[in-house]
Formats: sequence, C-alpha cells, structure tokens
Amino acid sequence: MMSLYLSIGAAVLGAGVLIGWALKRKKEPASEKAVQTNPFSAKLRKLQAGDLSKLEETLLEGDLGAATTEFLLGQIKKAGSSSGASAKEILSREMIGLLNVPDLTIEGLLEKNHPLVISVVGINGAGKTTTIGKLANHFKSAGKKVLLGAGDTFRAGAIAQLKTWADRVGVDFVTGREGADPGAVAFDSVAAGKARGMDVVLLDTAGRLHTKSNLMEELKKIHKVVKKVIPEAPHETWLVLDGTLGQNSLNQAKEFQQSLGLTGLIVTKLDGTAKGGALFPVSRELSLPVRFVGVGEAVEDLIPFDPEKFVQAILG
Repeated sequence: MMSLYLSIGAAVLGAGVLIGWALKRKKEPASEKAVQTNPFSAKLRKLQAGDLSKLEETLLEGDLGAATTEFLLGQIKKAGSSSGASAKEILSREMIGLLNVPDLTIEGLLEKNHPLVISVVGINGAGKTTTIGKLANHFKSAGKKVLLGAGDTFRAGAIAQLKTWADRVGVDFVTGREGADPGAVAFDSVAAGKARGMDVVLLDTAGRLHTKSNLMEELKKIHKVVKKVIPEAPHETWLVLDGTLGQNSLNQAKEFQQSLGLTGLIVTKLDGTAKGGALFPVSRELSLPVRFVGVGEAVEDLIPFDPEKFVQAILG
C-alpha cells in the first residue's frame, strides 16, 4: 500500500504529474520540484503500509470529499484485498469509472450541430474569458470556423480582453458596447454564426456568484433569447471551475446545474497548487463530463480531458 499512498500524494495532492501527461511538448515538465516540495507529499512519505485510515485521510486532503472517499474505500474493502497492487488496481478502475461519464464526444457534437453553440459560464476569477480564447484556438487548430460572442458586457475590460483573444487566434468576433444587454449580444452572435457558416459559436457570459439567484436568472434569459435564432441552442453549457477551490467546486456546479442544466466542465489552474481531486465528486454526483483542463498560461495549455491518463498520473 505504501507505493499507492506515495503515488496519490505525488499527483492528487500535487498537480505536477498531470502537467507531465498534459503538455505534449519537448520541454521537461515543471513537475518534479513542485511534487517534492508539496507538504502533502512529504506527509505521505511517512505513511505505514496497509493503513486504510491513512489512505482515507489522503483522499480527503486531495479534495475528493467524504462521500466519494467513502465510496472508493468501500470498493477496496469489498474486494477483500490486502495487497498494494490489487488495491491500486481497484482504486484505478473505480476512479476511471467516476470520470467516464457517457456523453457525445465533441466531434459528435460538431457533426450534429451547425453551428455548435457553446455557452461558457462561471464565477469571476475562474479564468472563463481566457479559457474561451484557448477553446477558440483548439477548434481553429482543428480546422473549424469559430466565432466569439462577447456577452460579458459588464466587467470592465472583458470585451477588449476577448477581442484580443479573437485577434490572436484569428477568429470572428461579435460584441456590443460596454453595458449593453448581454442577451442582445448573444442573439447577434448566434445569428452571425449561423449566417456566416461558422462551425462553433462560443458565448462569453458575465461571471456571477452561484449563490445569487437574480444573476442566475439573467443567464436563463440569455439562453432563452438564443433559442429565437436556433431553438436547440445553446447546445452545450460548460462551467469553468477554478481547480484551486477544492470542494467549493461541487457547490458551484450544483447551483449552476440546477439553474442552467450544465452539459460539461472545464477545470482551470491545474498547473499550480490545485489538487485535482474535486473532479471526482463533481463527476460522481452530477454525472457531468470534464471536457477540458487548463494546465498553464500558454494558448495551447487547454487540453481535452482523458480520464484514464488523468488517473494513471494520479496512481502512477
């Protein structure tokens, strides 16, 4: 069990290993130092083999939450295994199962919808506008025609920030003046995307606290307006979660899910102190697929999420 604890500490509790599989570049991932100096990893090196109570503590500290931790430990106990290899195999299988949420692939969504309209939502500070710019780069690199709709008309500088991304990536851009009705901007964006033969329309929205019902109602209104152009739109509603927030991510996701009916998640900031474990309870309780993860500042540092590779990075 010792090797199991150590490997969990090196990735669930220190996101460096995730960077290793995520960044498909020739430079050496800046992971080893981060893992070695991670206080959780140092603690895990002192664990005694065969102690499930310590494994429980480790998973909880990794932001998996009480319910998900109890579930995973229960699966290990049911197998009646005492060997580290068997426990690791069970844990790996169960973790992958939690993240493997059945849904259409992005390729399937693109084939089905023309244009594919994606509403991107989240609280202030999660990295939503930057993520939209990186999404635009991802789709553009795949040969898709992309349009960005600057629906965050209230935050100072949000329109200019998204316009900078549109120019940088080389995609179409629609906006209104600062303070304009975000519903009108969303309407114009989807209408333009449809008229111009776009493959993807990405709608930026104003960041809002998930606890403010009036602000959530505004998002509902934006989605209703979009349906006047394409009745099925937005086809996808993706929540951007700050990976450093831990269990607070689950509360956010629940509120946005209840109000809007989310279809996917994007988790940012997994290149810093984020532990990554919160992905498991969110997927388990809400059955939402993680579409992308952000692992750095560069435009290519938003990558499609792979559950098996993510768990492999965690368990080694």
